[in-house]
Amino acid sequence: MKKLILAVFVMTLLTAASGFAAETKLGYIDMQRALNGSEAGKEAKEQLATRVKKYQDEINVKQEDLKRLKEELEKQGMLLSESARVTKEKDYQNKLKDFQRFTKDAQDELQGKDEEFTRKILEGMEKVIQEYGRKNGYTFIFVKNEAMLFVDDKADLTEAVLKLFNANRKK
Repeated sequence: MKKLILAVFVMTLLTAASGFAAETKLGYIDMQRALNGSEAGKEAKEQLATRVKKYQDEINVKQEDLKRLKEELEKQGMLLSESARVTKEKDYQNKLKDFQRFTKDAQDELQGKDEEFTRKILEGMEKVIQEYGRKNGYTFIFVKNEAMLFVDDKADLTEAVLKLFNANRKK
């Protein structure tokens, strides 16, 4: 709701200011599309996918070990002495805790890397957008979001900025 009120307020200001300004030039960027379409974004996805595969392989091995230990415990549980059964149960519980810790750490690490990659790309994208806006005489460049009830596709600057961002990255 706050976004809608802010959007209406900004548009009211722009309408009022349009009498004073010779030309108000507006544009918007679909940031999600820009992130996904940028070379840096594609590289980040590949790096994350490689890490996910590595972790998934390790998780699969650990799950199989846990499954095997549990099956052994269930099959041999009645045949084992009390102390041997308790030892096997403790071993299973410790490995289960290690597994849970490992999966949580893996998720946290992947999420942190994703956020780091995204932040770096957005910082670079922001500089390119500001440069593009200045060079092309834009008054405002917005990030497309759900508060924008209508936007003309002619105001979409995503592809132009994306080309400039990718070209700057190669330099």
